[in-house]
Amino acid sequence: MSGIGGTASEGPTGLDIFSKYEPLRQRASVVSKLGIDPFNMTFDDIMGPTRGRIGNREIILAGTNNYLGLTYDEGAREAAKDAIDRHGTGTTGSRIANGSYTEHAKLEADLAEHLGKPSCIVFTTGYVTNLAAMSGLAGPKDVIFIDADAHACIIDGTRLATNKTTVRFRHNNPEDLDKRLSRQELDEGGHALVVIEGLYSMFGDIAPIAEFAEVCRRHGAYLYVDEAHSYGVFGEGGRGIAEEQGCLDQVDFYSGTFSKSLASVGGFCASNHPEFELLRKVMRPYMFTASAAPSNICAAQAALDAIKTRPELRQNIKARAAQLHAGLDEMGFDLCAPASPVIAARRPNEAQAAMEWNWLLKEGVYVNLAVPPGTPQSSSLLRISVSAAHTEADVNAILSKFRALKENGNAILADGMARLQAAE
Repeated sequence: MSGIGGTASEGPTGLDIFSKYEPLRQRASVVSKLGIDPFNMTFDDIMGPTRGRIGNREIILAGTNNYLGLTYDEGAREAAKDAIDRHGTGTTGSRIANGSYTEHAKLEADLAEHLGKPSCIVFTTGYVTNLAAMSGLAGPKDVIFIDADAHACIIDGTRLATNKTTVRFRHNNPEDLDKRLSRQELDEGGHALVVIEGLYSMFGDIAPIAEFAEVCRRHGAYLYVDEAHSYGVFGEGGRGIAEEQGCLDQVDFYSGTFSKSLASVGGFCASNHPEFELLRKVMRPYMFTASAAPSNICAAQAALDAIKTRPELRQNIKARAAQLHAGLDEMGFDLCAPASPVIAARRPNEAQAAMEWNWLLKEGVYVNLAVPPGTPQSSSLLRISVSAAHTEADVNAILSKFRALKENGNAILADGMARLQAAE
């Protein structure tokens, strides 16, 4: 092994520290030979909520999770700029040190009021939100039950928790959760914490939260719902799937992110239980992470005001999602779920999905390439996220490119294979 300042060398096994990633390197190498690397691409300019630029090409943005299109909202931008003028660019400290400002507390109070919860805590990112809240809630005698398709931050939250046991139940299956809760013996003083999502980010399928809430009620379990992709979009008041299904008051812990509908960076967790405030003193990702910059907090505050006062945003995203889903379905694409702001089309394999992703980008449409292990059922997907800022014409333009993708499928595959052969 090399010394300090030296060059890394092979270890005692004859392998270097990166050898364990050789299968990943080979997969990434194949994708990179097909054109632009979808996992390392950059936009030269973001021109608005639905337009970007790569080189001299204008691109329709159809994979940004900018659900309400508020990243360019005048109120959000002015609020962020004003916060920088008043407070500078960053807090330089955690919430328990020097990083709590009046704006943090106001946003927490307003989110709590909007959700009808007595407590709400704001975090630096949505990912950190679930890491912190779940690890803070689950003690050594508690058991966490998570949906089989849980997001990475939920899985990592269970790993950070001090509990002994994590149980997975079948995706979106309250009956399976019921069985597993019935079979699980809790230690004296232990509790069950059930964690689900409102709208699942890869397939775009929706959880039957009301049914899960009933199962939790029968077993005395606590229900934790991550509405990162559904807050602001669903429900009469934009409070998510739980509001739409009439069970928001039955959700013990409700988490969300600023990086989707709230058009900023950060996250929050609200609770039915005032005692949740105690966790500020035990959640390590909260205690030892610098707090969100004032500009991010104030942009999210402005976006929250838009969620409360502009129902037309939800109406438009619903209409555009229905339009896009219907068009893709009519073309014969294998869609993963009914219409929602997330629409994913299954592709036969990772290589073909990457070829098609590159072709769409060249044709001026940016979507997400989603592949294992970040997808359920080891699926390879072309994933689209609809925005309220998309127009009917935008969706028609996206559909025209997918129609051409269908019609030119053989040529796209042939070109991709030729690229791979030429790179060998």
